[in-house]
Amino acid sequence: MNGKKYAAEAIGTFWLTFAGCGSAVIASAFPQVGIGLVGVSLAFGLSVVTMAYAIGHISGCHLNPAVTVGLAANGYDAHSPGKYSLVACFIMEVTMTMMFLFIIMGATHGKAPAGFAPLAIGLTLVMIHLVSIPVTNTSVNPARSTGPALFVGGWALAQLWLFWVAPLIGGVLGGALYRWLSDEPTGVVEGQRA
Repeated sequence: MNGKKYAAEAIGTFWLTFAGCGSAVIASAFPQVGIGLVGVSLAFGLSVVTMAYAIGHISGCHLNPAVTVGLAANGYDAHSPGKYSLVACFIMEVTMTMMFLFIIMGATHGKAPAGFAPLAIGLTLVMIHLVSIPVTNTSVNPARSTGPALFVGGWALAQLWLFWVAPLIGGVLGGALYRWLSDEPTGVVEGQRA
């Protein structure tokens, strides 16, 4: 990867961190005009949409949100926002990651409508956050979970294994499902990945 690609990824990661995490930390419960769950979900999804269109053709827009230490850590049982069990959180993370990968593969397939992959991927991330913030604070990405766990320490580090294992299983399942369903599963158009 050349210097311009690294710079594009740094800008994209900054935007994801600033818009997504900033909305969660600063604006979600702001007095009287808080954006809440829907606003935070939209901020994450729209940050991906905007950067995928802006830098997708430069770097592929892979945005590694490992620097999101300002967000609340992911957790289960007492550390789940809705106090969901380990099993419920595991199923949620596997399912959400599986569907995320499935949609990414379909949206970036060479036969998919050109130019719409970033929108499909970003809106999928909105939907994932809408459903799973109350359950796990939403991971679907081990790197996204590691930063906050290192920041919080203690219980967050003890529960981090779930937010590595479940997304990896979900990713494998999503990839396998798409490959089984699609006649030509590897038709990714360069520059449309997000």
